[in-house]
Amino acid sequence: MDKCSFCGRTKKEANLLIAGLEGHICDHCIEQAHNIMIEELGNKSNFNIDSIHLRKPEEIKSFLDQYVIGQDHAKKVLSVAVYNHYKRLMQKTDSDDVEIEKSNIILVGETGTGKTLLARTIARMLHVPFTIVDATVLTEAGYVGEDIESLLTRLLQNADYDVKAAEKGIVFIDEIDKIARKGDNPSITRDVSGEGVQQGLLKLLEGSIVNVPPQGGRKHPEQKMIPVDTKNILFICGGAFEGIEKKIAQRLNTTVVGYNASRSRDLFDKNDLLQYIAPQDLRSYGLIPEIIGRLPVLTYLSPLNRKALRAILTEPKNSITKQYIKLFAMDGITLSFTEGALDYVVDKAVEFKLGARGLRAICEAIMIDAMFELPSKEIKEFVVDTDYAEHKLGRVDMKVLKAS
Repeated sequence: MDKCSFCGRTKKEANLLIAGLEGHICDHCIEQAHNIMIEELGNKSNFNIDSIHLRKPEEIKSFLDQYVIGQDHAKKVLSVAVYNHYKRLMQKTDSDDVEIEKSNIILVGETGTGKTLLARTIARMLHVPFTIVDATVLTEAGYVGEDIESLLTRLLQNADYDVKAAEKGIVFIDEIDKIARKGDNPSITRDVSGEGVQQGLLKLLEGSIVNVPPQGGRKHPEQKMIPVDTKNILFICGGAFEGIEKKIAQRLNTTVVGYNASRSRDLFDKNDLLQYIAPQDLRSYGLIPEIIGRLPVLTYLSPLNRKALRAILTEPKNSITKQYIKLFAMDGITLSFTEGALDYVVDKAVEFKLGARGLRAICEAIMIDAMFELPSKEIKEFVVDTDYAEHKLGRVDMKVLKAS
């Protein structure tokens, strides 16, 4: 009778029995061996911070410029933050006992301005573990949803469960505005996905030893926790903070009566109020003061104007048009876009006010028929002009695109 060569379980007693050259192994022994490997390898890290190639801030920004159009201020702030994070990791103990503290970052910008793209682009060039997580799924411990510690679980997974490497990593928390406090009025119900999550994030942002479940929170309650020190983990947070312009406008318009009121209002760019954002605006929006204090670097992403949207279509290494050209080239078709067609796409994107995401939605609506039909036809060249774009987009319900 076939049985496990390690524990002696028979084929009926095991869920799975794998045969080898001279023996068998069951699924229970495989899982146990896997846990032993994680525990042993976690204590023997191969991560060496001295092997990191330290890029200067200008070099980091030049790399970002290849993929992200505009947003020079945000790119400078991110470049400096990442550079200082590397230097902080390489800091040696000196006689002056000056310890460099980490500076967590918060990015504020409208949807489609490039917050997540900036984070993903930085991930291309980093030599430390990097993960992007979504704050919308987080809830206070004990409630349905993901625990705060799940942020570090994903970082551990990206570091191949190398704890030493994960403790030098970077975490990008997207949609941070979705955990804003729902209101200042006390309620008999707990704000488990708002202020409760903010309170839970405090210990991670500040720096403390957190017991992290290696396979996620509640699905495997019997798993052994892995202690992770967040002292050297850099946290970058991003959020749209929709409607925060009203908070900024209220703060800027401190004088509401008299000649000085109208004159002071003229000094501000009403089309880009985010550039005047301050920590007190985040507090008015619903972030608690403690979490604002642990995100000392505050920067913004400007709304994309027509010129920036036009550049996004063609200039970056992974621009939308280059992606379509490559897709058609794989079918032996040479694809090209006229200047008029590109301008038409940009005009519609400005009309829908969806930022760079609107460009992709409009292009998909225009190109769907061509991508469906042309691979089956004997066509070697295809040109998308203004008339074709207007015809294809005219068949799409504009209300659907605006609501997407």
